[in-house]
Amino acid sequence: MRRYGLIGYPLGHSFSGRFFAEKFAREGLSDCRYDLFPLADLSLLPQLMADTPGLLGLNVTIPYKELVIRFIDELDPVAARIGASNCLRIEGGVVSGYNTDVVGFAESLIPRLEPGHRKALVLGTGGASKAVCHVLESLGIGYRLVGRKGDGDRTLAYRDLTQELMESHTLVVNTTPLGMHPRTDEAPPIPYEAITPAHLLFDLVYNPAVTRFMELGMAKGATAVNGEEMLVLQAEESWRIWNA
Repeated sequence: MRRYGLIGYPLGHSFSGRFFAEKFAREGLSDCRYDLFPLADLSLLPQLMADTPGLLGLNVTIPYKELVIRFIDELDPVAARIGASNCLRIEGGVVSGYNTDVVGFAESLIPRLEPGHRKALVLGTGGASKAVCHVLESLGIGYRLVGRKGDGDRTLAYRDLTQELMESHTLVVNTTPLGMHPRTDEAPPIPYEAITPAHLLFDLVYNPAVTRFMELGMAKGATAVNGEEMLVLQAEESWRIWNA
């Protein structure tokens, strides 16, 4: 049996298990299995790999995309530059790390970009935001990071978001878990009154399908998209890496 899975904590929000179960059934892959491995402590990862015969690949989600790097033997150059990995390939006792969020975000974002989307606000400073920033840089889109605490330089605090900043940054990407099931009433604390029909709101959260962040933006006429397509694209890229 070829084994794959997802590590993170908690994992109640994840659709990855269902996605791969449906993929395996659809493609007649009866010798494949994908499991969720909720790890309350990432130090349990080596034991998990030792105790799971046939384990060939793992996806990595919140909160371990950056921390997992210390368990990786060979890090792909893109993942190394970003400083985060969400895909592990396990072969002959060697763990290789990749970042498939880059592919998923880029392929989902690019068809939705308009000429006016030249500046972005990236909400959150974790592992997912690093992949998002890498893609924005490659597309020549300027961005500012937004977190709970600003540093007076590259990262703004939410309280620093002015009407002028909102109007000039028409792409807003939420990389935080705010609004994720089961806490669906939450949303990043940005000034939604400054959102316009020129804005594109991209939420990496995919459960629920329409987040509070998206709802508040759409109420102002903005275009909003969730992270489900990104999830599918990055999952398919993970599958390609595991079977390369």
